[in-house]
Amino acid sequence: MTVRATLDEEPTSTSVARGLVRTARPKQWTKNVLVFAAPGAAGLLDGGRELGLTVLTFVAFCLAASGTYVWNDLLDVEADRAHPTKRRRPIAAGIVPMGAARVAGVTLLLVAVAVAGLTGRWQTVAIVAVYIVLTLAYSVWLKHVAVVDLVAIAAGFVLRAAAGAVAVDVPMSSWFVLCITFGSLFIVTGKRYAELAELGDGAQVSRATLGAYSLGYLRIVLAVACGAAILSYCVWAFENRDLAGTDLPFYELSIVPVLTAFLRYALVLDQGRGAAPEEVFASDRVLQLLGVAWVVLYGAAVYL
Repeated sequence: MTVRATLDEEPTSTSVARGLVRTARPKQWTKNVLVFAAPGAAGLLDGGRELGLTVLTFVAFCLAASGTYVWNDLLDVEADRAHPTKRRRPIAAGIVPMGAARVAGVTLLLVAVAVAGLTGRWQTVAIVAVYIVLTLAYSVWLKHVAVVDLVAIAAGFVLRAAAGAVAVDVPMSSWFVLCITFGSLFIVTGKRYAELAELGDGAQVSRATLGAYSLGYLRIVLAVACGAAILSYCVWAFENRDLAGTDLPFYELSIVPVLTAFLRYALVLDQGRGAAPEEVFASDRVLQLLGVAWVVLYGAAVYL
């Protein structure tokens, strides 16, 4: 079915609702699990109040992310209609009317801020608001600026982690922040690397900044981000071991699955995958087992 044929059809309320769900990209909500990182590392998730505050923060970020996805598709509607695959997006295909999309986009963002306010912490509201502004700025401008686009997306992950920390009023270690920063930069750069490797000369048509990158440059960024993330995690693990004053080696052992996961993901990128990180994590059983191993080891370090 062509886009024009779709645009000529009168959308039903059911098709509009389904289209809005697709536009909200619920598969991307897994990124927001990062809000549990700081409370979990501090050993606070076994408390009902702290767990509830963290869940509220998670919901707020899911709503905020979905709202910004709607606005991203609204802002890119004409470019998406000229794209071979993005033209199937509900707004570009005419499944979701522009007016309905605008209402949904505004509503999702307002509700996200309101849910953040339920935590009772103005800092949580501020971080969610900053995330919304940053993501909208990315959709309008920052994604067209090479290097800045990588940093902007990585900053979104740091804001998620920071929101989880302030929601339960727990401080974040500088090494924890660095680990999240460089880990996020590694994933984001890997996505660009995979896109460029897959699309080749046609990469700039899909994403303007890809024309400014080369595979060699992105390999350098990947190496820097990977090394810095692993180093930051190692220092953070040993720092936590010293603060806990324990002789049990769980903090140190948690380094093993982290190191292995980074190397595994680097292999995935080298094999030409990684353009859709969420699909990699959802399908790669080795990465999933490494994630479970890390949760078990770090959970034992914190809660035993």
